[in-house]
Parts: sequence; C-alpha cells; structure tokens
Amino acid sequence: MQVKETQNDGLKRGYQFTLPAADLAAAVDAKLKEAQPEVEMKGFRKGKVPMAMLKKQFGPRIMGEAMQDAIDGALRDHLEQSGDRPATQPKVEMENGEGWKEGDDVVVNVTYETLPSIPEVDLSALTLEKLTVPAEEAAVAEALQNLAKSAQSFEDRKKGTKSKSGDQVVIDFKGFVDGEAFEGGEAEDYPLVLGSNSFIPGFEDQLVGVKADEEVKVEVKFPEEYGAPHLAGKDATFECKIKAVKAPKEAELDDELAKKFGAEDLDGLKKQIGERLEAEYAGAARAVMKRSLLDQLDAAVKFDLPPSLVEAEAAQIAHQLWHEENPEVTDHNHDAIEPTDEHKSLAERRVRLGLLLAEIGQKAEVTVSDQEMTQAVLRAARQYPGQERQFFEFIQQNQAAQQQLRAPIFEDKVVDLIAEKAKVEEKTVTKEELEKAVEALDEL
Repeated sequence: MQVKETQNDGLKRGYQFTLPAADLAAAVDAKLKEAQPEVEMKGFRKGKVPMAMLKKQFGPRIMGEAMQDAIDGALRDHLEQSGDRPATQPKVEMENGEGWKEGDDVVVNVTYETLPSIPEVDLSALTLEKLTVPAEEAAVAEALQNLAKSAQSFEDRKKGTKSKSGDQVVIDFKGFVDGEAFEGGEAEDYPLVLGSNSFIPGFEDQLVGVKADEEVKVEVKFPEEYGAPHLAGKDATFECKIKAVKAPKEAELDDELAKKFGAEDLDGLKKQIGERLEAEYAGAARAVMKRSLLDQLDAAVKFDLPPSLVEAEAAQIAHQLWHEENPEVTDHNHDAIEPTDEHKSLAERRVRLGLLLAEIGQKAEVTVSDQEMTQAVLRAARQYPGQERQFFEFIQQNQAAQQQLRAPIFEDKVVDLIAEKAKVEEKTVTKEELEKAVEALDEL
C-alpha cells in the first residue's frame, strides 16, 4: 500500500492510498484458499472445487471484502504511525470507483480533521471557592410547614356554610357540549380543592360560594390547545351537585406527622429535613464552583479546534434553544436554524473544554464503572414510566445513547479530580447569597 499526503492545513489532513492490483489479487486468492476446504458445490466433493470456479462464483464478493480489509488496515496503520486522532469518522472515497475493473490499482482518498495537541495545565494554579450553607432553623421550620400543608386533611364545614378558595368540595358532575353529554365528562363523589387549578379555567371559580346539597350549572370554555381535539375551544356546561363542603386542616407538627414521612419522631424529621436542605445547598454550591473551574480552564488554555466539531455543536445549541423558545413545536419539521455568532462562540467553549477534560481524564485514567452506568440508566428510565423495559433495550443497542449517559458522569469525575488538585477555600454563606450566585450562572 502506497500512502501520499495530499493535505496538511491546520487540523485538516488528506491522504491518498494506492493498493496495487497484485496485492489485491493475492489477498483474494488467500481468502479463497482459506475457504476452499469448506466449500461444497454440485458435481464436486467438499473441498475439491477448483479455484477457477471458486473465483467465478465468489470472486466479486471476496474482492469487495479484500478491498475493504486492505483500506481499513491501511488507515489503521497510518493512524498508529502518525499518532493522529480523527475528530470524526474519516471520509473515505474511491477515486477510480466508477471506472475501476479487476486488474487496476485501487486509489482511495482519505480526509479527516485530527484532534489537536492539548497543552498541559497546572491544576494547582486554579483557585476555587467552595460555598457552604448550614440548614438554618427558619428554613427547616418553613419546610416543616410545607410538609404539614401537603399532609393536610379536610373536615366538613358547618351545614349551610359557603365554600371558600382552598376548601374541598365533593361533587357529582356531568358535562355537556352542544347539548350532548361527552365521554369522560362525568364523575361522582369527586373531591375538588378550589384554587388547585386542576380543572379547566373558570370551573373552580364558579364553585366558590356554594353550599352542600346545592345544584349548580358551571359554564366554561375548553382551551384551544386542550388535549382532546373534539373538545378544544368548545363551550361546555357542567351540571354539578354539591355533596359536601370541607375546610382544610393542616396536619399537626408532631410525632404522628413525622411517622408519615418515615421518621421516628418530630426531632428525627427535622434532622432529615436539615440533611436534605444541606444536600440541596451542596449541589447548588458545586454548580457554582464547577462554573468557576471551567471559566478558569477556558481562560488558561487555547488551542486549535476541529471546525467540524464546532459546527456540529453550534447547530445543536441553536436547535435546542429554538425549541426552548418554541415549545409548541414537538417535532423537527421546521425550517433550518442558522447558528448565530453567539451560538458559535458558546460551541467553541464547549468543544475546547470537552477536549481538555477528556485529555485530563484520559491521562488520569478516569473511567465510568458498570455500576455507575447502571445507576444512570435506572435514573433515566424513571422518566418513562411503564416503558422501562423498552428504554433498557434501547440503551443496550444504542452506543450513542450510552455515551450520552456516560459523558456527564465522566465529566463530573474529572471535575472532582481537578478540584482535588486546585486550591480550594471554603466559605460559609447564607441561603440568599447562594441563590444569588446560582442566579448569576444563568446570566453568563
């Protein structure tokens, strides 16, 4: 195999591989001889089929296999010798493909962008601030009150008392559109909390001020974007019978409430809440520290970036942000989205940091264990209730999906590694100060 360089511009590389016809023919003969002992053909004993007949019968297919093996082997040898690491799959084109015939040399053009040489970073020169927030009594008390509200019960109001927002009304109802009852518009003994916005807009408002044993007609209009197309935008009437009006009653802050949430007593529940709050604060503080770490790395290291990676990342960013701004579009049947300079700048940062973290992690032999991957898959599967099995099968069969789950785990482990080598100063701050620091992340 002859190799000739055709391009060497920045990170772009181009090579022409020439496979002599004699070498290709020898490879075909070798494959046929290897297969000959197992070949059976009418009129011949097993293993006794003449080479000429084998070549006529299987030659074209074997020729294609030999050609592909030779090209793959040549590219593999070239990459090992040159030390190049292609940023994406190399583009391989046969120059004389259309007019090629047996007996001709095979000429192949290979182009790719190589990953850049990434400079060393003095991680000990990084200075990081680790924010810590203790769980204050006021925050624990607020969380306790919220738990009490979530565990609230309802008790009957005095007979004849009118309902208020926040009350629970127990109702029988039947809905009509254009004078006809519709499927799914009927229920009995339905407990509806007024102000919960669990029914279509306007429904609950018309039940404020009702009393038990009353019958009320509720006039509403289904939203234009309602999930059932045959009801969307339609006027509707609901005949409601009020069975009971109940007042909310918050749970008492006592040991019984604690037991409902898995604690032995109220003190145990307070401790659990404090630990949960501090874990939430720690997660937010880590995000702040990680941003600082990445900002410092981005400022400290500059190197050439493969244009194809930057372009692909910019396109992905533009597409993602467009869908966030247009949530009503759930498919990809829309006009092409052209990345802006801002998208390209963000893409350059992401690609640079991704390559840098990958380099640091590789040199430090950072790996993602099978157990960590299993936990990641289980967490992701919770987003698809009832379809967990299909999700597992999809992940098993899809290398790209596996990489999407593995990448953030690997990145976090590399970030932890860098933080261990950097200068870290712990600083105790208030919850409000931490919230401001987190809000600032979105402004950058």
